Amino acid sequence: MLRTAEQIVLQHRAPWSHHGDTWGLPGGARDSLESAIDAAVREAAEEAGIDGADVLVTGVHVVDHGGWAYATVLAEPVAPVEPASTSAESIEVRWHRIADVADLPLHPGFAASWPVLAPMWPARVVIVDVANVVGSRPDGWWSDRIGATRRLYDDVSRWASAGLPADRLPGAGPASCLPRVGFVIEGAARDAPLRTDPRIEVVRAAGSGDDAIVDAVRRTPKAVVVTADRQLRDRVCALGAIVYGPRWLLDELGR
Repeated sequence: MLRTAEQIVLQHRAPWSHHGDTWGLPGGARDSLESAIDAAVREAAEEAGIDGADVLVTGVHVVDHGGWAYATVLAEPVAPVEPASTSAESIEVRWHRIADVADLPLHPGFAASWPVLAPMWPARVVIVDVANVVGSRPDGWWSDRIGATRRLYDDVSRWASAGLPADRLPGAGPASCLPRVGFVIEGAARDAPLRTDPRIEVVRAAGSGDDAIVDAVRRTPKAVVVTADRQLRDRVCALGAIVYGPRWLLDELGR
């Protein structure tokens, strides 16, 4: 399910297909060795002309029917996406306004899932108070702040890309989540060289790291802030963020 705040990509199914002439999501059966994400990216390319490099997967919602299951992969565009019908299974594939979806003749399965899927955007964002988390991790950070910052970044990158069940990330909704991350660094570690990960936005605070985190929360409708700083916790909670201590993130990284 590829969507933005205002639009979603839907497929107008060919009349001969199961529940033909209805609107739903591009998709199909998984190959034996494919994950749900790999299958969804492949099907989006085959049926809708969507390049997997242009989207960021943010979650997977599974409906288990006992003996078989249906997985909906959630994603956001990270580059301009112009979907098109690229197989005989579609009459048309295009962006639709979110507000108009309920008025379309929908595939019954998608119609049943839409009330659950619709609130799952935007993806949950985890904003990391890097200095605070690094300071709670006894790995020699006091003598090498840049190295400790790079190690934390690499660990967070692996964790965010692997995904986690919804019950391990507050407010993620009834889907496993591949969170986006705000990685806020300041002071001596601000210029740490970090590799590029499209899932992580690195914020190099010119001044106060706390102020940069508060600004990030203001821009983020769904934010989990990782910090043990009480003053910062009070500031971001007032803006509607959820706060977890560094131990939560370190436990996640160790799973």
